Amino acid sequence: MSVNEEYRRLVEEAGLPPEALPSESFFTVNVDSELARAAREAAGAAGAEANDEGAQAIPTNNDLQAARAAARKAGDQVEPLKIGVLVSGSGTNLQALIDCIAAGSLNASIELVVASRPSAYGLKRAEAAGIQTLTLSKEVYADPIAADEVIAHELLAAQVDYVIMAGYMRKVHAPLLATFPNRIVNLHPALLPSFQGAHGIADAYERGVKVTGVTVHFANAAYDQGPIIAQEPVRVEEGMTLDDLEAAIHAVEHKLYPQVVELLAEGRVQVSPDLTVAIES
Repeated sequence: MSVNEEYRRLVEEAGLPPEALPSESFFTVNVDSELARAAREAAGAAGAEANDEGAQAIPTNNDLQAARAAARKAGDQVEPLKIGVLVSGSGTNLQALIDCIAAGSLNASIELVVASRPSAYGLKRAEAAGIQTLTLSKEVYADPIAADEVIAHELLAAQVDYVIMAGYMRKVHAPLLATFPNRIVNLHPALLPSFQGAHGIADAYERGVKVTGVTVHFANAAYDQGPIIAQEPVRVEEGMTLDDLEAAIHAVEHKLYPQVVELLAEGRVQVSPDLTVAIES
């Protein structure tokens, strides 16, 4: 069975629309040229100037934030921040973003939801909200670099400004990091740099800490060590079970994450050369 046929089988089994498949160009081996072409098109759409080799400048977080801040201060209408959301599971943080956008408290639009597996319930949430989806099966795209090339291409094609990781359980690699420099945001269920890794809540609970929390940070090549945008503490009360702590952490996530995305939408977030983050009040 070809990669194309296997993807179609997985998408059909998950009850997803055919649009959840990668675009046809990524059922070929020509991913490098496709990614480069999409990068040129996205940069051209943003008005970037070509250099002598014909490549286009890739805007960083600070570039986008400066432009949005200038528009806000000039009293101009600031367009909704275009975001792509990466999910792996239930998608409750995706739902929090969808709900805040619908309520008018978040000036953003979700252009694409990408899932690392066809069974991720976050895809159903996106479909219910009328959002374009894309699913990648780890069994089919076991090579993480190839998977990130697909994702980067599709996010560029959707012309997203930022990539928001919402319970995404695959590490991001060079194709995504280089395409969206300091424009990939991650949510971690602990107060980084403490309790890094995939089990932050359980690790903090088992260590017996009295205060843990939630961190929102930019993703970079150093896992869970990117520039920190915001943190919110969560007290571990006496008698709390692990389930209780997980519920308390998730409640904070659902509030904090949309707030951080709104800061980005308003152009208030700048990354300093020392990789600390300054938030304009």
